[in-house]
Amino acid sequence: MTTTSLLNVLFLCTHNSARSILAEALLNDMGKDEFKAYSAGSSPRENQQPNPLGLQVLQTAGISIEGLRSKSWDEFASPGAPKMDLIITVCDNAAGEVCPIWPGNPATAHWGYADPSEGDGSDAEKLEAFRKTMHAMKRRLELLIGLPKDKLEKGVLQGTARDLAKS
Repeated sequence: MTTTSLLNVLFLCTHNSARSILAEALLNDMGKDEFKAYSAGSSPRENQQPNPLGLQVLQTAGISIEGLRSKSWDEFASPGAPKMDLIITVCDNAAGEVCPIWPGNPATAHWGYADPSEGDGSDAEKLEAFRKTMHAMKRRLELLIGLPKDKLEKGVLQGTARDLAKS
């Protein structure tokens, strides 16, 4: 990362409908001057859409949902795709899968979160699961955004991102 460029971050989960979408929207909102976030899934379902409860908690928090859509990680491994600096898996399934060869050999890390879309209970309880996941992600992303620039350089970024998984 140079002082004039944004750090490109790709968040991955299996279906790209909940956790990775939340992370993309959060980082683009919170870190818009230093980061550009994207999200994708290892195997999004045909006609997959972002989870409506995830979109609702983002909107309630005042975070834009414009342009959010479910997509395959193949979009980011193809020629002409934005070059990623950091790729973060946010679900255990995606972390264990064989990933594409990413152009530019980006740093990688796993930040596991429980899937809020798998919760049982009332609509209010399901919405609360999404809210809790969003706030847990927000805390970790605040740490990433607050890091000194030298911790975001290519040679140390992987260790930095993996250390944040412990926080």
